Amino acid sequence: MAYLLRFLILLMVSGICLTTAVALGWAEVGQAHIQLSIVTFLYTIFAQAFVMFYFIGVSRLMTNVYNVLHSKSNLGELFDNPPEDLEPYKKKAIKFVQDSDRCKRQTIPWTMLMLILGSIAFLLGGAHDTNLVSKVVHSGVVYGFMVAMFIGFVRQWYYLKISHVSLRKVKALFEIPDGQM
Repeated sequence: MAYLLRFLILLMVSGICLTTAVALGWAEVGQAHIQLSIVTFLYTIFAQAFVMFYFIGVSRLMTNVYNVLHSKSNLGELFDNPPEDLEPYKKKAIKFVQDSDRCKRQTIPWTMLMLILGSIAFLLGGAHDTNLVSKVVHSGVVYGFMVAMFIGFVRQWYYLKISHVSLRKVKALFEIPDGQM
């Protein structure tokens, strides 16, 4: 899943860069940057929603594993034959919860900032098209969006790897099938 999400955000950055290149006159693709921006921003919302829910889901899974180990009530969800000593599992579960929470905290604010600045830039683009705001205002917000997008992209790329590795370790530790979360 992490590889799919990496591909989605790479495609998102490519689309934003293409739209910006068309707007600045650096590239010609047969469409104006306004038409490209509609498709690109809708795709950005789609990709960022996927990334955000991936981190939320991984964090929730890790928290559920931790809660099951500490409550000892549903150990059958994690083990076929629950061991007597759960301490080694509890120590690893705490680390997994901490890692997944850190990944979530480091990426979701950038996702939200991207979506907010992108929405404002999109709306200001329409306002510029109808001569309600100047080009400088629209361009400034777009540049702010792009900075947030590039920072968020790097963070998401890095933390997708960490979440993917943690998820693999949890699934291997408790022998959870790959298709199950």
